[in-house]
Amino acid sequence: MKRLQDKINEEGRVISAAVLKVDSFLNHQIDPVLMKEIGDEFADRFANSGITKILTIESSGIAPATMAGLNLGVPVIFARKRKSLTLSENLYTGSVHSFTKNETNDISVSKDFIDHNDVVLIIDDFLANGQAVLGLLDILKQAGASLAGVGIVIEKGFQNGGKMIRDRGIRVESLARIYSMENGHVEFYEEVKTI
Repeated sequence: MKRLQDKINEEGRVISAAVLKVDSFLNHQIDPVLMKEIGDEFADRFANSGITKILTIESSGIAPATMAGLNLGVPVIFARKRKSLTLSENLYTGSVHSFTKNETNDISVSKDFIDHNDVVLIIDDFLANGQAVLGLLDILKQAGASLAGVGIVIEKGFQNGGKMIRDRGIRVESLARIYSMENGHVEFYEEVKTI
């Protein structure tokens, strides 16, 4: 998605060869116009998949998932990282290790919102080592729900998550796929193919 790649080049900051900061439009401050375009793109790519629900993880996956849900006309569920007084029982739970934060969180979704009748699209902001997707897949397995595929806003293709998920036969649609962030410069797969 060219507009997303342009935004990454204009406003993203490479912190290291493995960390990209995009908090000016995705992870802290949200660009709603860009989020609508991202939601439209996911909806187009998964239009004929019979999706009944979208599942994401708090917090940075919520905006793109909500825009896709709006376009597809389906509810969006986000897995919570912390338990609350109102979400303490009747849960599907999984475990997710965050590459960026270097911490492991238990995630949970109420059993009231996903079941064996659902066809679910997983959407997340980043795909690096694939841990968030694996945690969400575990929740879908517990629910007996079907998977339509995985939509990722930014994939760090030089890390193993995308390959690991695709090797399971799962459809992954990444809107911006990064080949490298060496020397403080973001290089996308499309650019490498043309060289």
